[in-house]
Amino acid sequence: MQVLSGGAAAAVVKAVEAEFEKVTGQTIHGTFSAVGMMRDKLVAGEPCDVIILTQALIDQLIASGHVVAGSARSLGRVKTGVAVRTGDAHPSIKTRAELHAALSAAQGIYFPDPEKATAGIHVLNVLKALGLDQTHSSKFRVYPNGATAMGEMAKSKEAHLIGATQITEINYTEGVDLVDVFPTEFELITDYTLGICTRAHNPVHAQLLADLLTGDASAAVRKQGGFAF
Repeated sequence: MQVLSGGAAAAVVKAVEAEFEKVTGQTIHGTFSAVGMMRDKLVAGEPCDVIILTQALIDQLIASGHVVAGSARSLGRVKTGVAVRTGDAHPSIKTRAELHAALSAAQGIYFPDPEKATAGIHVLNVLKALGLDQTHSSKFRVYPNGATAMGEMAKSKEAHLIGATQITEINYTEGVDLVDVFPTEFELITDYTLGICTRAHNPVHAQLLADLLTGDASAAVRKQGGFAF
């Protein structure tokens, strides 16, 4: 079973893997990265049974014929937030001024791809709105997706680091802690949605996986990660 997914849903897929394999005898082969990159892979012809992206991208893929009409199902809505390494002090970021101060003080700002990743695009726009895109660009530490960015921040030996991405990618990464979601004026809520690909090798098993990913089997891990549903 081939799955292409935004990094925010990686832990959800892994959480239902054992149940899916027990029922079907099939192994899930998942690729997890920026949603734009995953969309491009599908469009380029990469084999895929189930794809998990933003609702808007799934709608586009339904319109283009790459995803089966009527197969879209939401895993939940995810906010974007700020992280520090476990053990580091948590700055207050409840206001624009506090967010500006916290980001300005950081020696490294970790976030996902600002061209292909939903959170990365948004974080760069926030940095621009705060006037930090030029003055602090040397501090930017950009990675293909939020999970990788958070993992690298956790391992870094640099001092005074801060990260920003989808809160699921923060909550599911060992070694980093969620400080808070962005202030209301910078809030981003992303609906992560799956679709069954029109070229799915086994549509019946793809539907079973969709049921597991959006149903009771994954509810606890989705809630723990920060999905709202």
